[in-house]
Amino acid sequence: MNYLPNILRSDIGRPSSRPGIIRQVMLAVLISIPLTLQAALPDFTKIVDSAKDSVVNISTKTRARMSDEPEYNIPELPEGSPFGELFEKFFDRDELDRRGREAQSLGSGFIISKDGYILTNHHVVTGADEVIVRMSNRKEYVARLVGSDEASDVAVLKVDADEDLPVLRFGDSDKLKVGAWVLAIGSPFGFDHSVTAGIVSAKGRSLPSDNYVPFIQTDVAINPGNSGGPLFNLDGEVIGINSQIYSRTGGFMGLSFAIPIEMAVDVADQIKETGSVSRGWLGVLIQEVTRELAESFGMENPHGALVAKVLDDSPAQAAGLQVGDVIVEFNGKQVMRSSGLPPLVGRAKVGKEAQVTVIRNKQAREIGVMIAELPGAITQAAYTPEEEIVLENTALGMRVEELDREARQRLKIEGGVQVVEVDSTGPANDAGILKGDVIVMIDNMSVESIGAFETVTDGLASGKSVALLVQRRAGPVFLAIRPEDS
Repeated sequence: MNYLPNILRSDIGRPSSRPGIIRQVMLAVLISIPLTLQAALPDFTKIVDSAKDSVVNISTKTRARMSDEPEYNIPELPEGSPFGELFEKFFDRDELDRRGREAQSLGSGFIISKDGYILTNHHVVTGADEVIVRMSNRKEYVARLVGSDEASDVAVLKVDADEDLPVLRFGDSDKLKVGAWVLAIGSPFGFDHSVTAGIVSAKGRSLPSDNYVPFIQTDVAINPGNSGGPLFNLDGEVIGINSQIYSRTGGFMGLSFAIPIEMAVDVADQIKETGSVSRGWLGVLIQEVTRELAESFGMENPHGALVAKVLDDSPAQAAGLQVGDVIVEFNGKQVMRSSGLPPLVGRAKVGKEAQVTVIRNKQAREIGVMIAELPGAITQAAYTPEEEIVLENTALGMRVEELDREARQRLKIEGGVQVVEVDSTGPANDAGILKGDVIVMIDNMSVESIGAFETVTDGLASGKSVALLVQRRAGPVFLAIRPEDS
């Protein structure tokens, strides 16, 4: 400790000196700081040692078909031309047809059973003609694709090994806390068994293209080739499959997303048992609850999923769910944002009754819904209003007209009035109402005609937000409007 100031060293060994004792204590504290910091940091070595043999490198080969080849116009050349052999070599269609072009891609995966079942991402193996799995001991196997699911980005492979394979343990991602340390092992850019670590940044993230996956967001360095690899907690248990990154450059930028292991295992079990994946279906279009809408529904804070439309012949319709209901709980689990509902419904057991708690007319009520299987042609997603909220812009600062029968049939609605003019400074403009919108409900009351519109708007209290349901080309959407003093 030669770098310590002389004032600290001068009194060491003088127990009778009070200043000396104080300096000895200070010295002990300084020495212990590096040890304390070292003790606070996690040791990942044991996790890596126990898990590395179960993590595999996945490479795929895809042969391009002739339809993918560009059409060449080969010129007619004089016999004996010096370019003849060149053109024959590079433009021989029979040779191209025989060989094709071979594209390769890399990814990661991990072993989930001793008899050779492996989990990875759907996008790692989709469209591949051949999948090669390489173990940590350099052994290679040609894998069989058991099945894959695009919606969850999970795929199951099977290799036939001549011995029992090492298997990873699964953890509970529901118990994972934001801020917890996590570790990833994979093959970024083909560098086998690379280890990176970080913390959990958020849970239950919904991405625009993946409504059914409540992603775990981390800041673990994930790059191309990491896809399909495991994400571990500090107990060495797999709590997720690394699936996506957010990047403006194609490389890691601090935003990585992993599929929760419970969802991945559920999908894998269905694929192994039936070869396909079924998901629960509620049959509603939903949207986010804003602060203004929450006020109009008598809610203290904005949360839940607002039902903008109930689909015909759906479980929601059979159970009596209504447009304007705010779903705040599904099977005992809180729905904080609209994006949190689809994953809960998707994992619900088909043919079983689910308990749904809704806010209706400012009161909470519980409704039993018999969950059906999601039809293949329907995507039960959070509804996003059109982004063209750029207004030009008298009740409520707008003028409406009756909606003719043809328009009602086209929009598949029974009533409603159409907005034909919006004031540039009125409440309608502030709410985001557009010319051409069809108003079908105000403050939970149906608007079937001009008379009904006037009756409802005349009874609204000024200065208090109310929910207004409009039908647009893209679908129904709730808006919050605040009437002004007349």
